[in-house]
Parts: sequence; structure tokens; C-alpha cells
Amino acid sequence: MLIRLGCRLQLNLPQTTPIVALLNVHHSRYGDVVRADDLVSSPSEPLEGYRDGFGNWCTRILAPAGEFVLSTDGVFRDGGQPDPVAPAARQLAVQDLPAETLVYLLGSRYCDTDLLSEDAWRLFGAGESGWARVQAICDFVHGNLVFGYHHANATRTASQALAQGHGVCRDFAHLAIALCRCMNIPARYCTGYLSDIGEPLPHPPGDFAAWMEVYLDGQWWVFDPRNNTPRIGRILVARGRDATDVPLTQTFGAHLMTDFQVWTHEATAAEVPPEGSK
Repeated sequence: MLIRLGCRLQLNLPQTTPIVALLNVHHSRYGDVVRADDLVSSPSEPLEGYRDGFGNWCTRILAPAGEFVLSTDGVFRDGGQPDPVAPAARQLAVQDLPAETLVYLLGSRYCDTDLLSEDAWRLFGAGESGWARVQAICDFVHGNLVFGYHHANATRTASQALAQGHGVCRDFAHLAIALCRCMNIPARYCTGYLSDIGEPLPHPPGDFAAWMEVYLDGQWWVFDPRNNTPRIGRILVARGRDATDVPLTQTFGAHLMTDFQVWTHEATAAEVPPEGSK
């Protein structure tokens, strides 16, 4: 299966403004590139790339005042299979976890484990561990938060999402991540493209999605508390401790977003570049 994906962000800037963008597909999918999702700006400005501390590809731009557009458009191969499921995956004891996973047990800006630990152990401490525990956490989050774009709030923490009972996909992810960490399960925040392939109509407008990865039985596994079901066509852009680490754009100055478009769909023949083209 080939998936066409991309985005277009239009900003209005009152003055020259530095921007850091995380808008390119994660390097773990580079082997699937059919047409690269190169970042393009309008007006055209020099782009400087670097990797952050989590291995994500970031781009620095000094954007001029006025209307400024960032866009990507790529085609990637995908196996066309739903997210893997492994009900027998075990939870490892903290002392047996690899050192690089330990940071994903700690509280972070949006995952306030200190305020949720008592609730987490009360709700999930007596149940099965491993995959079943993570799924129980996802079931709880999915059942206790109401999704709605009008509920978006850039400062909402996991404990606030639970108290308020609503949020967007990042809030679902933050709450599930925090509860997993409280239960000594490493969990990290992911953002990227999620297609509607295989989903019943009608489909909502395109958007970036947030989900989590948890460390069980020696590897990372995808869980999606917002949708709470395996999905087809999930393509990672970036991962970190929470949304603080992976903003799609970090704008160092006043700005107004005047247009935002995201697309992720199975590519048609006309959208696939000819063999040998770049």
C-alpha cells in the first residue's frame, strides 16, 4: 500500500520570527519513502536541520514578517496492516528495564504522575500486569474522556483532563501515559499521521494524531487511547516525553495561524511518482 501524506500551515507574523518545525516523517520510516516529504516554505527561506535529544528531525527557519507558509507532501509505503497486538507481552520489573527507558517512567510537563499515582494504583494495581494492564488503562481513558476539537487547551495536564472529563487526542495520550508511568510501565508520547483507511464514513477533516508507545517484553508497542482500536496507516513524525518535546511548530514570537491542512490517504496512481523520478 502507498500512502500520500502531508500538511500545510499558514501563519501571519507581525515581525521576523524564528521557528522550529517538526513536520517530517520519522527516520524509522525512511526505508518506506517513495516521494520524500521535503519541507518547503513560502516565501522560500533557508532551512537548517538538526536532530533533537530524542532523535527527531527538526528544522530551524527565520521567517519574515507577513504571510508565511510551511508545507510537506510525500508518498510512503505501508504494510496496510493494523497496529500489532501482543496480549502475552509482559511488564518488566523496574530493575530489569534498559537504562534508556527510565526517563519514560518520570513525570513530565503534561504527565503529572505525582497527582495521579494514588488513583492509578487504586484502579489498576489489583489487575493483571503487562499488556492487559495497559489495555485496561486505555479502556479507562477512552471511557472517561469525551473527545471534541472544541475542548482543545494547550495547557491542560493529564490530571486536569481526568478531572474535566474531556479533551483532544493529546489529552487522551497524556492521561494514559501518566497512568502507565504510575504503574512502572515506560510510556512515551508520539505524534504523526493517522489515516482513515478501513474506517467507516464519514471521516472528520484531516489532522495530526497523538498516541503512545509503551515498553513491554523488551520492545515498544503502539497504544491509541483516543481511538482504542488498532488502526491502519499510522506513520510516526516524532516522539518524546509529552507534547512539550514534540510541538509541530515552535514559534518564538507572536503569530496567528490562518490556515491548517493535513492529509493522509491511500495514494492514487496519479499521485505516485514515475519509477526513477526523484
